[in-house]
Amino acid sequence: MATPAKVGKPEGKNNHDNADEQAGERTMNKEQQEAIEQIDEVQNEIDRLNEQASEEILKVEQKYNKLRQPYYSKRSDLIAKIPNFWVTAFVNHPQISALLNEEDEEALQFLSKVEVQEFEDIKSGYKINFYFDNNQYFENDVISKEFHLNETGEPSSKSTPIKWKNGKDLTKKSSTPSKGGRKRNHEEQESFFCWFTDHGDAGADELGEVIKDDIWPNPLQYYLASEIEEDGGDELDEEGMMDEEDEEDFEGEEEEGEGEEDGEEDGDDGEEEG
Repeated sequence: MATPAKVGKPEGKNNHDNADEQAGERTMNKEQQEAIEQIDEVQNEIDRLNEQASEEILKVEQKYNKLRQPYYSKRSDLIAKIPNFWVTAFVNHPQISALLNEEDEEALQFLSKVEVQEFEDIKSGYKINFYFDNNQYFENDVISKEFHLNETGEPSSKSTPIKWKNGKDLTKKSSTPSKGGRKRNHEEQESFFCWFTDHGDAGADELGEVIKDDIWPNPLQYYLASEIEEDGGDELDEEGMMDEEDEEDFEGEEEEGEGEEDGEEDGDDGEEEG
């Protein structure tokens, strides 16, 4: 008996399903594309607002930078009355202290004033001035380092040439780090003054940024840092001594209480025997 031939599935239904799927995909792709275009338009509006905000923030910074200047001048006059103010602030700063060796600290004893000058438009750069009293290391009264950002955003820096006295150029000899646990444990260390001649990567000058953004706004906190640490240590010592005294008093009271209890027990035994 002959096997009946298999009946094939109608192709019309499959073609219809495929057509529906393709139409759905086209509809979805069109909706997604429209959404992407709308998102892009919204993002452009956000970017315009961000640019406007940056311009407004810059105007505010420029305004208040001018308002701060009289206070900076008054602060500098008061700082001048305190010997070794700036070298103390530098030594107490964890990042800067790591860059100082003993000879650097000796030279910075003559540092009488530090001044940060942001350019009028602020965004194009700043200048740091170091004022020195007469000293045995160099002839300069002022040593400066400037940081510039040109219109294309390319950073650069330049500094005052240091006029070293004979045999006193700290940048040509390495020295041992100054004493202290925060200093780098290198046998030899470059001088802090090498920073003035380092213009290799002006856009990533950490020392300049630290002085401008961390020390300059409030140098007093670093000048007082060691005193605050010492006061904290004294308070801890006093608390420790008080705790020891309290423990001794408590132990003495316990011993007295035990003695009284022993006396009472002896008295009771005597009464029973009697």
